[in-house]
Amino acid sequence: MPDLTAKPTVSIVVPFHNEEANTTELYARLHSVMEDVNWGYQFVFVDDGSTDLTYKRLRDLAAIDPRVVVVRLRRNFGQTAALSAGFAHCKCDYVIAMDGDLQHDPAEIPKFLEKLEEGYEVVSGWRKHRVDSLLLRKIPSRCANWLMAKLSGVNIHDFGTTFKAYRRDLLSQLPLYGEMHRFIPALASGYGASICEIPIQNKPRKHGISHYNLSRTFRVMFDLLTIRFLLRYMSRPLHFFGRLGLINMSAGSVVALWLVMEKVLYRTNVVEQHALLLVFSAVLVLLGLQLVALGLLGELGVWQYFNPSARKPYSVSEIFDLSAAGGIDIAPEWRS
Repeated sequence: MPDLTAKPTVSIVVPFHNEEANTTELYARLHSVMEDVNWGYQFVFVDDGSTDLTYKRLRDLAAIDPRVVVVRLRRNFGQTAALSAGFAHCKCDYVIAMDGDLQHDPAEIPKFLEKLEEGYEVVSGWRKHRVDSLLLRKIPSRCANWLMAKLSGVNIHDFGTTFKAYRRDLLSQLPLYGEMHRFIPALASGYGASICEIPIQNKPRKHGISHYNLSRTFRVMFDLLTIRFLLRYMSRPLHFFGRLGLINMSAGSVVALWLVMEKVLYRTNVVEQHALLLVFSAVLVLLGLQLVALGLLGELGVWQYFNPSARKPYSVSEIFDLSAAGGIDIAPEWRS
């Protein structure tokens, strides 16, 4: 077994969902690579609610290799949840995540470790030459990656690949849910993490069927909006909702002022001639007030998050306790 104190150690996290034909081969290739690099390591294999023999194959591997940890989820929670479960069971300094379908080559792991050793906190793989369908995968992926880069401010080419490396202490600070595993570089950038990208191979699937479909693209878009909001307004929600509220209130006030001038200067019957416009201005003002109030509630939540309160629903004037002062031993018979 490698000397675990010689170098930083690395955990390899792999989520599986109905990949029984790939588990043994992937383990063999991972084991060969990690023995060659001579690092201390562990494998964290997550069974994400598989309905085939994937869990049995993983359990058999754990029975013969103590460095294999198998986490079985009760049902299929999705890739982000599976990765989060795997990250929670990592014990090493570095963490590498990859897919279990053999499309990621374990032989490229040393390149990720080299970049982590250089000081980077996130190393993202870049499928520079993809083998996927042009219309169903390549074009939507390029459009989505371009949009993600622009909105997140992280200049990398491939957010979608799971093949990434991290420092474990950074991962523990990142919230993961939905499809957020794709946006870990964007989330990490909000914490000031250093990020780099390296080209990786994208091999065709050997066994099984892909779990990708176009519906995932729409879920990713919603998560992208969440990321954009979190990165810019997580600690200052009033700046977002307050701005929208002021815009609405200003627009409603301008319309209302114009209606007042019509009434005063031209004796116009505003209710008869501009009833809809009057209602519209009132709705804008009320909507603006609600948005500002929502921003203030958000600020209160942020304040509570960063300043956890230990307040109690009472106020004590004085405490008289002789036992606390050492005057009385309340349980002398317990002492030996």
